[in-house]
Amino acid sequence: MALSRRSALQLGTAALAAPMILRATDALATSGSVKVLAWQDYIQPNIAEKFEKDTGIKLELTTFGSNDEAESTIRAAGGKGFDVVFPSITNASGYIDGNGESFFDAIPADVKTANVIPSFVRDSATLGGQFKGAQILLPLVWGTEGITLNRKAMPIADADLSYGDLFAAGTEGKSAFRQKSVIMGVGLYLDATGEVPSNRMLDVYKSEEDARRVWGAVAKWIVERKASYGAFWNNATEATAAFKDAGCVIGQTWDTTGLLLNRENADFVYRAPKEGIITWLDSFGLLKQAENREQAVAFMNFMLMPEVGGMFANNTGYNSAVAGAADFASEDFKRQFNDVYTADVLGNMWWWQADTPFFAPIRNEMVDIITNA
Repeated sequence: MALSRRSALQLGTAALAAPMILRATDALATSGSVKVLAWQDYIQPNIAEKFEKDTGIKLELTTFGSNDEAESTIRAAGGKGFDVVFPSITNASGYIDGNGESFFDAIPADVKTANVIPSFVRDSATLGGQFKGAQILLPLVWGTEGITLNRKAMPIADADLSYGDLFAAGTEGKSAFRQKSVIMGVGLYLDATGEVPSNRMLDVYKSEEDARRVWGAVAKWIVERKASYGAFWNNATEATAAFKDAGCVIGQTWDTTGLLLNRENADFVYRAPKEGIITWLDSFGLLKQAENREQAVAFMNFMLMPEVGGMFANNTGYNSAVAGAADFASEDFKRQFNDVYTADVLGNMWWWQADTPFFAPIRNEMVDIITNA
């Protein structure tokens, strides 16, 4: 990025003393602070320390455990209080204010958008990344929800594994899941068997009537098998605890749960159900009312460095959307990626879609039914 005369004067001797900072971040800010609201396992100490060392900017990090929590935090503050926020891209509609405007600003021109794998930027447009023709959220992380299981307790072959196995004989009191996700996984299973046709669960986005028809039948099916309930989870910590503390042997989880458990105990594996692995895309964006815009751009460009993308993948087990990040991933990460994401799995992914106005309210009703059964 070329420096203007005014920019060079503002940087002064700091630019001469620390040229590596500019090469690392390609941003002007080398002091001050940036306020970030991110998923609880995203910005781990090694990344935070590297950012502060490389840029001289203080990172003020606040974490959340669910999209609902993040949206509530931003809405309650009227879009203020933070600079950069990390929502799932399909939750963009939850960040619209009372005037029909997004709390997010257009991605600044000096953010290194080109560092993101182009297909992710392209596909993000219909998933929530664009608002009124402008890119407001930039893809950063992708991952999946599939099945984590203790293969010693449940010796199911990869080719046979199904979301229906969450409620199979032998799972009594030993199945873990997030309620708002299991109704999608089981829905894919019931669509595949023909018991509850749903156009591979896309009907729940089609209309309120279709959402109630499909989800109502799926919730009823799950409740009829409530004996399998072992533990509910809503964040990564709870998901891991379901297996390590609550004794669950199978669960619908994020990929990181199974992959990190596998590194500790080879009996645990994370695999794709035959109905299709559920895939999500997380992003980050700059709030319109951000108080530290230059520092925010520096932080965003830091997160878009391939080296940092590799660190992120190693830390979390999630996949970076930054081009070249895989070159910096550990051998463990590469091995696990190849074990899980075979060509057949990659060709049968099911993507979360952009939320429709009726989607979350009806889903929350079904979550209550499943939880209180």
